[in-house]
Amino acid sequence: MTPKILAFAGSLRTASLNKKLIRIGVDGARAAGAEVTLIELRDFGIPVYDGDVEAAGLPEGVLRLKQLFLDHHGLLISSPEYNGSIPGALKNMIDWVSRQAPAEASLTSFKDKVAGLLSASPGPVGGLRGLIHLRASLTHINVLCIPQQVNVSKANDAFNADGSLKDAKQQESVHTVGRKLAEMIAKLRV
Repeated sequence: MTPKILAFAGSLRTASLNKKLIRIGVDGARAAGAEVTLIELRDFGIPVYDGDVEAAGLPEGVLRLKQLFLDHHGLLISSPEYNGSIPGALKNMIDWVSRQAPAEASLTSFKDKVAGLLSASPGPVGGLRGLIHLRASLTHINVLCIPQQVNVSKANDAFNADGSLKDAKQQESVHTVGRKLAEMIAKLRV
């Protein structure tokens, strides 16, 4: 069974440090034999969550994203830290994807999912506080988060021009998160 992983950064910014970091994790997952789909959250046009909008029917972008979640076994997420937590766009996406489509059981899109977490931040703790909140949110909706995670501090100076990390050990650690995610999915899906 080939592990299928949906990968994305929690930042919408085009030049996001976390978009650079997620590509390194994707390389690690692919090297471990996973099939990875890398997406951009902004491509789905997800509105701010509003129960009135939900009552009128899930937006088309949310339905497309929910289908991607259903089509994949795991999630590889690289999230910046905004004011000690996760970005609003990432939390909003999780909230929308958690909503039930017609004739769907609660949290179907997150059922049996495994996640690997990464973060890059210009700050001294590399987004660690945000990863704590992301892990708590995902665990609350029954996503199994692997213990390996990487947070890159002073990330505005951590990358080479080619997108790799200057610190070879850190580069390998990010690859390891992708690899361990793929390996965990394969073990659980036997």
